[in-house]
Parts: sequence; C-alpha cells; structure tokens
Amino acid sequence: MKLLVRKIGLLLLGALLCPTMLLRAEELEYRYEIGAMTGGSFYLGDANYTGMFKNLNLMGGALWRYNLNPRMAIKANLALARISGDTAGDNKFPGGDTSFSRTLYDLGAQFEYNFFAYGEGTGYKRTHRLAPYIFGGLGFTFAPEPKDNVFTANIPLGVGVKYKFAPRVNVGCELSFRFSLSDKLDVTDANLPQLDDPYGIKSDGLKNKDSYAFLAIFLTYDLSPKYRRCNN
Repeated sequence: MKLLVRKIGLLLLGALLCPTMLLRAEELEYRYEIGAMTGGSFYLGDANYTGMFKNLNLMGGALWRYNLNPRMAIKANLALARISGDTAGDNKFPGGDTSFSRTLYDLGAQFEYNFFAYGEGTGYKRTHRLAPYIFGGLGFTFAPEPKDNVFTANIPLGVGVKYKFAPRVNVGCELSFRFSLSDKLDVTDANLPQLDDPYGIKSDGLKNKDSYAFLAIFLTYDLSPKYRRCNN
C-alpha cells in the first residue's frame, strides 16, 4: 500500500514538474500572431515611374500570421492606404499635366521565409530574436470612387525584418510592392487627362499597369501556444 501511494505521489510530482522542466529546456512556440501595422504608402505608374517614396501618404491596417515553423509563416493583411501622383515636371503627356489622389483597400495573403530560425533565442534550437525575411503572395485591391470603382488583383512582393521584443511580442518593419493588374488606379477625374492609356498604346499582362508600395512597421502578439507532451 505504501509503495502504491509512493508511486502515485511520484507520478503527480512528475506531472507538475515536467512542463516546467520542458519549458526551461526549450522555448515555447506559438501558432498564431495578430496585430496592427502603420506607415507610408506611395504609387508607381504613369504619374511616377521611378520615384521611390514620392508623394508619400499614410497607411494602416491589421495582420494575422500563422507560423508553420521557425522559418516559414503564412500572413494575411487588410490595409487602408492613400495614393497620389502628379505628372508636373515628369514626362509630358499629350493631354497635358494631371494629378490624382485616392483611397484604396488592400486584402492579401503572403508566404514568408525567414533567413534565420525565428524565436526567443533560448534552448537548443538556436533560434534568433532578430530575423530578416522575404515574402510573396496574392492580393486584391479595391479603390472606390471618385470616378470609377476599381477592383483588381495584385501580386505583393517584399522584404522585412522582425524582432522578438518579448516572449509573446513581435515588432518589425517591411517594404512591399503591390503590382496590380489594373491601369486605372490613377484615374480619378473625367475632366483631367487620363492616365490609363495616355499614349493610346494598349498593353497586356503586367506591362504599363499601376502599382503601389507600403513601408510599414508592425506590432503583433502571439496566441495559441504549441504545448509539448512530456515523455519523461
């Protein structure tokens, strides 16, 4: 009887101590991240061919990330941004100088790849608190009036860096380009020269299409820890 009681006591003690010992031996991973981002947005198209960060506007949004493993993740975002452009001083169009400004909504999903295994930097996995990454995916852009509602797909590509500020808090910065399949994001006023086909030359594919970019900082919080089973 005493032996049985002793065995039960040891099992209970092991059940209590095992998770603590395990967490000390390796860092705890989390499945999801949820957070917010903010920063600047700018446009690239007929009214701005190569001017990085020209006519910079504000953007903001929410993001959700599913961590497949310390090196790979799937991210979704919903962003609200402002873009604008002005042809004054740039290429001269047959219709004369023009400008535009409009709000757009961006919904997308991307696959991320971290160059280093990302984590708290503790345990045997040799993770890093600081990790640069690249990403690409598929998204959708909706730009409501002032002239016509524009709904189009876009291809997001970008680079970023993330830092594990605390065991469940992540901060980072990323630069992404959204290559849209529309040439009408810069068309907002029927009374101004049109930028969807300024030279009357038709195009297909991604050629002569409008694009925009986000330079954003983000803050996310980890959810749903991946608890490990104690095998000792």
